[in-house]
Amino acid sequence: MNQLNPRQKEAVHYIDGPCLVLAGAGSGKTSVITRKIAYLIQQCDMPARHIAAVTFTNKAAREMKERVGKLVKGKASRGLTVSTFHNLGLNIIRRELKNLGYKSGFTIFDSEDAGSLIKEIMLKDGDLDTELVQSVQNQISNWKSALLEPQQALEQAESQGEQTWALVYERYNKALRAYNAVDFDDLIRLPSQLFASNEEVLGRWRQRIRYLLVDEYQDTNSSQYQMVKQLVGHRGALTVVGDDDQSIYAWRGARPENLSLLKEDFPTLQVIKLEQNYRSTARILKVANQLISNNPHEFEKTLWSDFGMGEALRLVRCPTEDAEAERVATEILSQRIRRQCKFRDFAVLYRGNHQARLIELKLQHHQIPYNISGGTSFFARAEIKDVMCYLRLLVNPDDDNAFLRVINTPRRQIGTGTLEALGRYATDREVSLLDACEEIGLQAVIPKKGLENLREFTSWLLRVRDNCHNNDPVAAIREMLEDINYEGWLHQNASAPKVAERRWENVQTLVDSIRSSLENSDDDNIDGEERVNNAVAKLVLQDLLDRQEEEDTTDRVQLMTLHASKGLEFPHVFLVGMEEQLLPHRNSIEENNIEEERRLTYVGITRAQRTLNMSLAASRKQFGEKVETTYSRFLDELPEEDIEREGFAPATQEQIEEKSTQTMASIKGMFD
Repeated sequence: MNQLNPRQKEAVHYIDGPCLVLAGAGSGKTSVITRKIAYLIQQCDMPARHIAAVTFTNKAAREMKERVGKLVKGKASRGLTVSTFHNLGLNIIRRELKNLGYKSGFTIFDSEDAGSLIKEIMLKDGDLDTELVQSVQNQISNWKSALLEPQQALEQAESQGEQTWALVYERYNKALRAYNAVDFDDLIRLPSQLFASNEEVLGRWRQRIRYLLVDEYQDTNSSQYQMVKQLVGHRGALTVVGDDDQSIYAWRGARPENLSLLKEDFPTLQVIKLEQNYRSTARILKVANQLISNNPHEFEKTLWSDFGMGEALRLVRCPTEDAEAERVATEILSQRIRRQCKFRDFAVLYRGNHQARLIELKLQHHQIPYNISGGTSFFARAEIKDVMCYLRLLVNPDDDNAFLRVINTPRRQIGTGTLEALGRYATDREVSLLDACEEIGLQAVIPKKGLENLREFTSWLLRVRDNCHNNDPVAAIREMLEDINYEGWLHQNASAPKVAERRWENVQTLVDSIRSSLENSDDDNIDGEERVNNAVAKLVLQDLLDRQEEEDTTDRVQLMTLHASKGLEFPHVFLVGMEEQLLPHRNSIEENNIEEERRLTYVGITRAQRTLNMSLAASRKQFGEKVETTYSRFLDELPEEDIEREGFAPATQEQIEEKSTQTMASIKGMFD
């Protein structure tokens, strides 16, 4: 506790009511949350099993859990919940299956599964062009996040198109029920609905969670905020940590106004500001403070640090986007020599992924190693999706999406005509595809050979299911993979033996993850079937939350979007594309959403620890034509005295000579 500053200590010790910790960038918010958990357990004698801390990503939850583990050891931490919002929702659903009307082994649909189902619904009635599937899917997600049911969406529809979308939403929900499945948004929506309709269940969960801590509160949507209010109730045993200046996810339902609503819903709310920054120089913070002051604020705060003023920020105007990318690459090489630092100390941030292409080419040309955040997720690999679909079908026989993926993986001589006939029959009978395979009536619509192949598959799958539930699940899964010769299938379809071997290693890693999950399960009082179901459900959710969170710790320059950079920090940052139409983005200008773009720029600036280099191109190619650009309006909001500009006027001879002298001195210093 002695390591905390006075405001942090105040936040840790305050337990007399609801508390909002307004934590600026780099102000040590995770330390406050983890030490408050330790304080509640060790000084307030609150059992760990009655404390829950929730955040948004697996990475953040892991870090929080590790840091709490160093503060609270042994039995004292037993039962503590540190998880994502969606993991908490999953646990609630698992324990309230009967009240929610779901069967054990329900499936969690990822975005791809949900999109396929929506597309199927839309095509069935010819409602909409398939190109609009993504738009409909986003709208359904927004409705669910706002706790709006299909009937309410239909009543609020202002056009025939919106009415059609609301009807698709209704059919989509019914289909999920029929498949014994939920989607990502349901993991919050369903518990919230249950709490609203069943006081007994709500009372039980309030008794279970007696103190709630919420990280990154500015990123909550309506359903998450509702669930927080329901769990806390009038007791007010709540601490939320957030920063309205870093709310950059409105496009996925986040509501920064939830911070303001806290004052209305909890009139005794105590607001504690963390303004001391432990990351950046005073000059970087001064620039960030001045920029964000142009946004309206419910709570005012000013970041400061003890690290001294530091270097001036640099703003470079290049003739073209090609010249801008070249300048970034050569500056990284030059600064790496001059500052004697690593490649991993540099990050290049941009508004849109398309901006990375030229920068990549220039880094490759100069043989600069780099890493782009957002690579292929482990669970997005074809071999992992194949095996996961087998597992999903084992725990939920009603999962038609999984059935369709695995029925011919490997091939079983079951043609598309047979599958189409099976689908029509199952729809008419209102049963799952797997159940339809067992019905006598199917022989009237499918030829003998196709029917034999279908029933051979279903009989085998049911044997695997029994083996998995009644014997060693991991051994049963390995036996299943041997039965279908999945390793041989990978070799048949791989471009090279090494590729197949790598994919088979991925499958082994997945099986090991299941084994580990089963061994570390705290569900000792449930049967084998339920344990397997829970292990697979956890893996599916891990897939949804863990995508694009892989860290690269090798010595590489980091390339990422401004959105992806949130929560990270780098000694030296390059912020590229400081132009109108890019930052702020064209869509945000048209939608008059400049405030969020300003917050996004603020996030980019506050990622920098020691130096910040901003750049823009005087012209860019658009649709093959050279177009003159306008510099970002945000540049006019920065303090002129803290910015060194280059390219806005020809460099003087003194400036050229000074830069040359600095470079030579750095090189000489290396040999000294």
